Amino acid sequence: QVQLVESGGGSVQAGGSLRLSCAASGSTVYSNYMGWFRQAPGKEREGVAAIDTFGRTTYYADSVKGRFTVSRDNANNTLYLQMNSLKPEDTAMYYCASQSWVPSARALDGTLYKYWGQGTQVTVSS
Repeated sequence: QVQLVESGGGSVQAGGSLRLSCAASGSTVYSNYMGWFRQAPGKEREGVAAIDTFGRTTYYADSVKGRFTVSRDNANNTLYLQMNSLKPEDTAMYYCASQSWVPSARALDGTLYKYWGQGTQVTVSS
């Protein structure tokens, strides 16, 4: 079993930056794919970014490419999401998730992830 705790959310003006963190604990967390997902009120959950077990391959939604960077520090069991050039449409609750393995073509499909954190709110104002 895996436990995930997100942090780093907050309020920022458009064009600003935030860095989200996800602290993982439990069995075999170092072996898991990990991803960031977000959901705004009245909107469907959206896969934002994901990273494979060793941080060698990353995946991004088209809407965040060039602005967001996902990384992981396996030694400290921590996942990060660096968010730059934030836009109001990035406003959402951001969730960290993990799974032992997912197909590369579906790395941003939240239905494949088993473990989820409680989320951290990101609000971007105009």
